[in-house]
Amino acid sequence: MHKTINAELSHDLLTQKMQPKFAYGVSSNYEEWKKQIKEKFIELTGLDEIAKNDCPLNLQIESKEQKDGYTRIRFTFDSEVGERVPCYLLIPNTNKDKYPVVITLQGHSTGFHNSIGEEKYEWDKTYQPRGAFALQAVENGFIALAIEQRGMGIRKTQRADRLPENMCQYASRVALGLGRTILGERVWDVHKAIDALAYFTKCDLDKILITGNSGGGTVSYYATCYDERIKLSVPSCSFCSYKESILSTAHCACNYIPFMYKYFDMQDLACMIAPRKLVVVAGEKDDIFPIDGVRRGFETIKQIYTKNGVEENCCLIETPKAHWWCSDIVWKAIQRETKKIGW
Repeated sequence: MHKTINAELSHDLLTQKMQPKFAYGVSSNYEEWKKQIKEKFIELTGLDEIAKNDCPLNLQIESKEQKDGYTRIRFTFDSEVGERVPCYLLIPNTNKDKYPVVITLQGHSTGFHNSIGEEKYEWDKTYQPRGAFALQAVENGFIALAIEQRGMGIRKTQRADRLPENMCQYASRVALGLGRTILGERVWDVHKAIDALAYFTKCDLDKILITGNSGGGTVSYYATCYDERIKLSVPSCSFCSYKESILSTAHCACNYIPFMYKYFDMQDLACMIAPRKLVVVAGEKDDIFPIDGVRRGFETIKQIYTKNGVEENCCLIETPKAHWWCSDIVWKAIQRETKKIGW
């Protein structure tokens, strides 16, 4: 009689017993631990290698249109040699000298045109108006910066069409082969996009926040780890302990960092965000970022923020939905937190 084969048993057993080297609490010297974890994060995501390929922005305005209540600018810039990043900037027409800026990131949708409320594909109709992140930001009194993420929308390589899963799988794998990660590349694009905001005088560069859902939330979290100019991070349906999520559920390749769980869990990285504000939004019924893993990870985040003397600067908001952008809940949280800091 043949034994039943569990193809993932060895991985599951290792996941259960492994303790990341830089897990919070393993070091008595907090500042030294934070320094080590930041260095390892930059190394494993390939951000150190990506930075070596830096170049001038070469920003170009492609269009400027007056819309109902706001001005929409489409521009592109070079984030590194050979990489052109398309963006939309939406500026409210309420005659203020400057506005806080919300960076809005789509996840695995058909592209960043969803953020400005455009429908290019049949599927987009099911995502609107819920997916119009940039329009929602303008309605809430912010400038919105919508960025097309690598491997998605018009930045999806044509070579991916040979793969049944399409989207960003091909680009993710090539990045890994080059000693990078597409996650690090996306973080770098956000980093350089913030540099580009200096070209637009209406942008208050001291008041930058970031939000997105699913893959957009993932980059929102990691970009805040990397770039301290982001003062408030609101990742939606994307935060969870690795053990309960991406190490136990099939995710897109763009979620993975080589050797990550050998060194840290997702919540440990919050030391690079604290004391800045962090609002984690999670769906109670999300089956790929299970709420138990979210809660467990957030307990560590709270400990990190308490260590920094700012426990009030982080919070977890649970929605009654599954893997779903709850626009009303997200924007209420953003308005609440920005008012606290006098924006």
